[in-house]
Amino acid sequence: MKKQLHPLVGGTLLLTAAGLMTRLIGFFYKIFLSRAIGAEGIGIYQMIFPIYGVCYALTTSGAEIAVSRFVSRENGAGRPQSARQVLRVGLLLALGLAIPTAFLLYENAAFLARHILRETRTGTLLRIMAFTIPFGACHSCICGYYYGLKKPAVPAAAQLFEQLSRVGAVFLIYRVACEQGMGLSPLTAVIGLVIGEFASMLFCVFCVSGQSAPPGKSADGSGAPSLFSLTRQMLAMALPVTGNRLCMNLLASAESILLPLCLQQYGLSTKQALSVYGTLSGMALSFILFPSVLTGALSVMLLPSVSESQAAGDDASLSRTVRKTVSFCLPLGISFTVLFLVFGRFLGNFFFRSTLAGDFILTLAWICPFLYLNHTLHSILNGLGRTGTGFFNNLTGILIRILFVLCFVPRFGIEGYLWGLLAGQLVVCGMNLASLQEFLHN
Repeated sequence: MKKQLHPLVGGTLLLTAAGLMTRLIGFFYKIFLSRAIGAEGIGIYQMIFPIYGVCYALTTSGAEIAVSRFVSRENGAGRPQSARQVLRVGLLLALGLAIPTAFLLYENAAFLARHILRETRTGTLLRIMAFTIPFGACHSCICGYYYGLKKPAVPAAAQLFEQLSRVGAVFLIYRVACEQGMGLSPLTAVIGLVIGEFASMLFCVFCVSGQSAPPGKSADGSGAPSLFSLTRQMLAMALPVTGNRLCMNLLASAESILLPLCLQQYGLSTKQALSVYGTLSGMALSFILFPSVLTGALSVMLLPSVSESQAAGDDASLSRTVRKTVSFCLPLGISFTVLFLVFGRFLGNFFFRSTLAGDFILTLAWICPFLYLNHTLHSILNGLGRTGTGFFNNLTGILIRILFVLCFVPRFGIEGYLWGLLAGQLVVCGMNLASLQEFLHN
């Protein structure tokens, strides 16, 4: 009989394959955008994502994790109908927040652009981006449902479909613009973002609506929690996660807003500061984050697996999972550190025609071992229900980065921020490992 892959391994490989294709498409898309709208345009485009991150944290992050964990619990207990109920409750919670959030963002986009982002050109971008919020909430909850079932095929396909729709839409707009003698602007990229989220939502809704209840030990719902109890339990998990993510994204937003301002204090003009910010966030980090497609896929599959092992009281399995995660992610990060140190300057010049991007890649190469490991360790902490610990660790890291932005960037320029990135990742990695030391030594 042919031996089947462990669900964690199989799911990780599937998500990695889809993520790799998505990242490859997105990588060349970033190259295209950098040449079509320039470094300053990339900087303006990237400035809206802190606001997007706050909206996502508020409307989606807690609901998605709660859906994944509770679907895993209910389906593992042989209650497939209750697992579908979890999805319905999650969608209700997420959309109940997403729709008013989108409306508020649309109505207050000009205020946020002028007084928060300090860049009036982002106002229209924020207004268009507001339409992505309900679409993203819906498709994220459905993806959480399939992650809980350990069936990542639909989320993997949705991820790829979203990227293809986004890039395809922008490319069609580009072709039409070229025929009319016009160029692209950051607004075109945001329109592509909306189209991609909408397409992904339609795909996920189509998949889940055409699927019957997942098979289980029993379908009578015996022992299943009532709707009120299920909602209360999911809220109990979703609210702390949402609060944690919201706090983290607010701080990340402050970091992203402060960085161009502090670069201006260093002596750069507004255009130069936006260009440096765009080169760092839209070009150099594209390379550094590319290998995280593998650790990101592993992180998604770790959460339900760790939850099941904990519920079964299988400490030996938890210890194996933590040790294997560390033994996989550290060598991966070290390998890419060496790769980026050797070829970083060439990569920046060849792909983005930017010497500055190459310099950034060289400096950021040192964070790779800690960055890739932190993704997976944070997911393990969430799977164990230690969301408070994960939040505190990440909070420490982002406060370190903000401290470097405020204290070092005005004196040393962007180099001060790069030092802060390295210091923050190193400290968070040590704290995450200390939080899981009981499993590292068993």
